[in-house]
Amino acid sequence: MLENLIKTAKEAYYQGSPIMSDEIFDHLLTMVTKESIGYKSSYERRYKHLFPLFSLQKVIQGIDSAPNWNGVDFITTAKLDGAAISILYGDGELQKALTRGDGIEGLDITPLIKTLVPNKINCKYVIQISGEIVAPKEIPNARNYAAGALNLKDSDEFATRDLTFVAHGLSPYLTDNYVSDMREISNLGFNTAIDSDYTQFPHDGIVFRVAKNDDFDAQGYTSHHPRGAYALKKQEVGVVTVLQDVTWQVGKSGAVSPVAHFDPIDIEGATISKATLHNKSIIEALNLELGCKIEVIRAGKIIPQVLRRVD
Repeated sequence: MLENLIKTAKEAYYQGSPIMSDEIFDHLLTMVTKESIGYKSSYERRYKHLFPLFSLQKVIQGIDSAPNWNGVDFITTAKLDGAAISILYGDGELQKALTRGDGIEGLDITPLIKTLVPNKINCKYVIQISGEIVAPKEIPNARNYAAGALNLKDSDEFATRDLTFVAHGLSPYLTDNYVSDMREISNLGFNTAIDSDYTQFPHDGIVFRVAKNDDFDAQGYTSHHPRGAYALKKQEVGVVTVLQDVTWQVGKSGAVSPVAHFDPIDIEGATISKATLHNKSIIEALNLELGCKIEVIRAGKIIPQVLRRVD
C-alpha cells in the first residue's frame, strides 16, 4: 500500500498539485526502501514514526510545580494507562502501525492493528494518529495485558483480545486547536481522548495540554517531552514491608549497586521481594537499617522502588 501511496504522490507532484510535503514523501520512500531490503518478518522490523512520539512531563501533585503557560487556554483529558502506538494513514488507507518503541522508532504491528481500527478513512491527507491501546481495568494487570498483546504474532488471536484504541494525538494538525482535531478524528471513526473520561480503563493521572496548536508549538520541546503538555499524577502510595537484607550486584556496565531484600509483598498482582537502591547515598538518605519497615512502590507501575522508611 505504501508503494501505491508514493505512486499517487508522484503523479500529483508532476501534475502540479502535490498532496504531501517533500519531508513526508522522503519519509515514506525510506519506509518502502527498508521493506524491500529487509529480511525480518514484518513484526520484527523497526521503522521511524512520521512524527516522534514524545513522552509527557510528569508532575507529582503536591510535590512538583506545573509549567507556567502564562495564561493560555488549556484542556484536560484522562491519562489512560496502556500501550502507546502510532498509526499512519495516507490516501484514505491504513499504511503502517508502530509500537511507541523509543519514541523515534517502533516495531511494525500493522497486521494486528488492522483488526482493531478503521482500515479506510475519509481523509486523503497523510496523517499520523497516535493513541493508547487499553484493556478494561477488571482484567488483572490490564496495562501488561494490553502491552503484551502487541507482541502477538497471530492477528486472529489479537482480534480476540478485549482491547480498545483511544486516539490522543494527530500530526500534522488538521485544524487550529486540539479539541477540533480530536473531533475530526472522531468523525473518521475513532474513539478519542475528549469523547469520555473512560472510567472502564485504568488511569495514570490527568493530562493538561495547551488548547491552541500554535500556542502549543510555541512552548517548544525538550529532547523527551513537549513543554505544552504534562501529566499530573498523585503521589504513589506503596506497600509497607520489612527490610531483611542488602546485597550488592554488578550491572552490565560494571557498576556495583545495592539491592534491598524484603518480605514479599503484592503490588497490583505482582509479587515483589527486592528493589535496586542504586547507590550507597540512597541508603543513607532513606536512613535504612536491617529490620526497619519500608514503603515500596512500582515506579511507573513497572520498577520496584523503596520510597521511604516507615517509623
